[in-house]
Amino acid sequence: MGQSRFIVFHFVLLLCSTCFSSSFGDQNLDKIIELPGQPKNVGFNQYSGYVTVNEQAGRALFYWLTEAPSNRTPEKRPLVLWLNGGPGCSSVAYGAGEEIGPFRIRPDGKTLYLNPYAWNNLANILFLESPAGVGFSYTNTTSDLYTAGDNRTAEDSYVFLVKWFERFPQYKYREFYIAGESYAGHYVPQLSQIVYERNKGVENPVINFKGFLVGNAVTDDYHDFVGTFEYWWTHGLISDSTYKRLRVACDLGSSTHPSLECMNALRVAEVEQGNIDPYSIFTQPCKDAATLRQNMRGHYPWMSRAYDPCTERYSAMYFNRPEVQKALHANVTGIPYPWQTCSEIVGNYWADAPLSMLPIYKELIAAGLKIWVYSGDTDAVVPVTATRYSIDALKLPTVTNWYPWYDNKKVGGWSQVYQGLTLVTVTGAGHEVPLHRPRQAFILFRSFLENKPLPS
Repeated sequence: MGQSRFIVFHFVLLLCSTCFSSSFGDQNLDKIIELPGQPKNVGFNQYSGYVTVNEQAGRALFYWLTEAPSNRTPEKRPLVLWLNGGPGCSSVAYGAGEEIGPFRIRPDGKTLYLNPYAWNNLANILFLESPAGVGFSYTNTTSDLYTAGDNRTAEDSYVFLVKWFERFPQYKYREFYIAGESYAGHYVPQLSQIVYERNKGVENPVINFKGFLVGNAVTDDYHDFVGTFEYWWTHGLISDSTYKRLRVACDLGSSTHPSLECMNALRVAEVEQGNIDPYSIFTQPCKDAATLRQNMRGHYPWMSRAYDPCTERYSAMYFNRPEVQKALHANVTGIPYPWQTCSEIVGNYWADAPLSMLPIYKELIAAGLKIWVYSGDTDAVVPVTATRYSIDALKLPTVTNWYPWYDNKKVGGWSQVYQGLTLVTVTGAGHEVPLHRPRQAFILFRSFLENKPLPS
């Protein structure tokens, strides 16, 4: 009897170790040896590859993990998932390529240099291109590209996480956060809600979800519209008559699918604003802006994208290089179109987009999760006034009243702490706060992780 138990015990032990080795084997296949043009001896590990989220449809999402440097104890640092919005824009292009990633791309589109304010100095950062059809993420079912929406994006992202944690078991039970910007103002709370609700009743959940962070986030269509039109008017971007027309035509409408009357009013506003950069109204566009303008993939699909396109051009050059794709284990199925910063299809046919994220905020605030919302104050796409109106609609009690926070004795922005939510503004930052104000964004992220007020 004792010998039988001994044999069974060793069989189970062998089986477990085989499963464990298999998981690590899968992740080892995803390990990036070296990216073309990257600096030598970067000091941190990188992994990238695919996770299939729907076998029947052949949907697979592409990820890129940049761990914390080895001298910063990556095994003790939290995991943060970063999502970009659009809908239809790539987290590799924006989050990783020009905002919080460890590398920036030089104008030659071939070489990289280190970002001194990369967020992987504070946490292990996981970038996800979602939904299928964005960036390197793909589907074998063409209709998927034309029927994407909020619900399926959230469900697919959750399936991705569950499978990804199986591939990377060392991250199980680790502190986990979700972050993002722009239309990820939908993605982040929606995915957060799914993770929270499916963790209910689980004593020690594998996905140890602690909270979320969103920037210049699409939150509530009514309050976002009100705040956006007010921003345009108070910054002298539109006329009094157009401001009044917008308030009437777009009242209670959907920003993703505006009415014809609202669209017409928005087009008038676009003409009045002229050739400015709506993502950062005081930023000079790239000298090639006239020829490189492309359809905006932000909150308002009607507005042309005037944001400095040069960094995006560098991304398109770099990530379309075959040797880069090979190093990233990307495009393994031979996608029949070039990698793009924003999909030409996904987003234009967006199936579902709830009018408000505020009910989810209320649920997750009541659950005691950490929630921070930040806003660059020169963004005219999802401006600070829109964010403030949306948060004000939650009617949260104030814990710490509005105060300036500082970086090197200069005002970095302002903050207000509510019961269950912290609001932070970043002065002089546009739609992509870490791009325009990388050092201030780094300070903000550190305060979020440590759950401490901004330096005052």
